[in-house]
Amino acid sequence: MGSLGACRGLAPPCIQAPRARPVCGFTLVEILVVVAIIGISAGLAALVYDTDDRGVASREARRFAGALEHASARAQWRAEMIGVSADGDGWRFWRRSADSNRWLPFAGDDVLDAHRLPVGVVLTPLSFAGQQVPADAIVPLRASGRNDPFAFVLTSKNARIVLSADPLNRVTMQADTAYAQP
Repeated sequence: MGSLGACRGLAPPCIQAPRARPVCGFTLVEILVVVAIIGISAGLAALVYDTDDRGVASREARRFAGALEHASARAQWRAEMIGVSADGDGWRFWRRSADSNRWLPFAGDDVLDAHRLPVGVVLTPLSFAGQQVPADAIVPLRASGRNDPFAFVLTSKNARIVLSADPLNRVTMQADTAYAQP
C-alpha cells in the first residue's frame, strides 16, 4: 500500500513525510471548526427549547377553550350533563351518571380526557353564575345548552388569561398584559 493506506478506521487520510512515520489524525483547525459548530448548535437548541412563558400559557388557554366548547356541544348532542374541573395542575371533564347522580371521570374522548398542564402553568375556577367557586368545584355544562356564565383563570410566571363562557357557550379569552408574578 502507498503512504495513504497506513492508517485504518475513521481518521482522515494519512500523510507520510519522507522517511518518517505516517501522521494520522485531525488538524487543530478541523477540531476548532467542529467545536464551533457544536457550540452554535447547542446555543440555538437552548433558544428553541427555552419556551416563551406567555406563548405556552396562550397555547394552553386556547386548548382549554376548545375543549370547553367541544364539551358544551357534546352535552347538547348526546343529551348528557358534562362537568369540568380544574385542580391547578390541569383540567378534567366529568360525566353525570344517570342512575346515581354522581360525577364520573370522563374517558374515551381525546379532547375530554384529563389534561396535565406544563410546569409553571396553573388553571383554577374563578366564578360560576356570578359567584366565586371553590377550587375543587365541578362546573356543569347542561344538555339543554343553557348554561350559567362561568370563568376560569390560567396563570403562569408572566401571563394571566381569563377564560369566560357566556350562556350561549361561547368561550372568550382575555389576557392581562400587565401581569407579572412577583
